[in-house]
Amino acid sequence: MSSAPDAPDQPTPAPEPTDTPGPSSWITVFLSTATTVFLAELGDKTQLAALLLSAQSGRPFTVFVGASLALICSSLVGVLLGRWLSTVMPAHQLERAAGVLMVALGLWLGRQAVLHLAPLHLLTS
Repeated sequence: MSSAPDAPDQPTPAPEPTDTPGPSSWITVFLSTATTVFLAELGDKTQLAALLLSAQSGRPFTVFVGASLALICSSLVGVLLGRWLSTVMPAHQLERAAGVLMVALGLWLGRQAVLHLAPLHLLTS
């Protein structure tokens, strides 16, 4: 019986951590984008409009194709605008500006809803 000589146990060195994250793989970017947009669009006005158009027309496939093309086109505008803005300002400023814009739009829409509903409420009291 012959046996191979035992190799000395040497620990493998641990990889050194890097301070800068590497580029994301395309699948990571794709899945995070698809998930984010899908969740953001649930219950959105666009989805409700597609629901109503499908029910009224009786042509769900045609409504699906039309709504899909519209979402693709509006997404393209967002992607192109985001790409251009990323060349003009740093990412942290872009994120802050988007947050401020979302809060401002929410406050404005809330104000519009209150102004629209207040006369109705006064008439029914």
